[in-house]
Amino acid sequence: MIAREEFAARAARIRAELEALGADVLMIDHGELLAWATGYTVSETMHRAAFIARDGRAWWALRLLDLEPCRRRTWIEDVHAFADHEDARAAVAESVRTRGFAKATIAVDSNSYGFSAATAARLRELLPDARWVDAPGISDRLRWVKSPAEIALLRKAAAVGDAAMRAIQAAARPGITAREAAAIAAAAFLREGADTGDVGPIARATGDVGFLHAALDDTACTAGDVLHVELIPKVANYSGRVMRPILIGGDPRGLAQATAMLARVQDAQFAAMKPGALARDVDAIVREGVQRLGLRETYVNATGYTTGLYARTPRSSDFSRIFVPNSDWTLEAGMVFHMYTSARGVALSETVAVTAAGGERLSTLPRGALIAA
Repeated sequence: MIAREEFAARAARIRAELEALGADVLMIDHGELLAWATGYTVSETMHRAAFIARDGRAWWALRLLDLEPCRRRTWIEDVHAFADHEDARAAVAESVRTRGFAKATIAVDSNSYGFSAATAARLRELLPDARWVDAPGISDRLRWVKSPAEIALLRKAAAVGDAAMRAIQAAARPGITAREAAAIAAAAFLREGADTGDVGPIARATGDVGFLHAALDDTACTAGDVLHVELIPKVANYSGRVMRPILIGGDPRGLAQATAMLARVQDAQFAAMKPGALARDVDAIVREGVQRLGLRETYVNATGYTTGLYARTPRSSDFSRIFVPNSDWTLEAGMVFHMYTSARGVALSETVAVTAAGGERLSTLPRGALIAA
């Protein structure tokens, strides 16, 4: 899905970062950066890492069980594999020693989930002559701006989400449960080409924000209920996200109008998402607009966050860049975000790419509530 030439360009960016840090090699144990930099990622059942050196060398260190899957997906030819009875951190350190980097300056991301306090202490013990340089956040920062190939994958993921949302809408009737809706979405995900059937939060909606992270349950929806559907399909690890309220049994509470109001405010936000825009100004369009319309009294959550590549890590959302009132960073062309808003028990979201003409949403769903008879 990603051409070898693009991986070469990514490795060159890492080497430039090493040059600026005065480091010889970057140790990568952050799940998403492993996928981005090498083409392969795996959960941290045991510690694993890839290394990209300033002199052009690169290697993987991981479980023998993962050797063949790694070889099928990565451009890196040098793979140091260890058996499950071995000390994984000792094996990673051994891969460094045997390649002549025992006394090197090694850059690490202290924000990486893989680089725990225990892992850091053990590797420093095993490589006492190495010099360690911290590059906090490099695992996220390198991936903020997406290439055309990455945006194409996000567009495919968004299409999967669109198909699943339409399938739920077609089946939604009074009596449907969130679990049944999730099953419909999971089947659509796998049928349409998603990596997995992990569909995202689906729940009966109540309040302004609490339902956004509600747990799946078996309560039947009745006429007048809102079925909140957030879909997070991944294609080649790239996640295009979308939220829509599905109004069960028509719209007796007039929630379609409230959703349309949210959409108009959010559309103004998307129009402002151009390179050079200040994130807090973009955030204010929705935050202040929703309150000005009287849809919410307070607005404490973010209005968007970074989206893109997700691997098997502890987080399901990437908040390395978020839209809140004190966000002082600027948007760049090629950045992609999950932008969302909610009020009165309805929520609306899009996966949005930053372009010179403003934010481009990757979904083709109608901008509003979906009605289920």
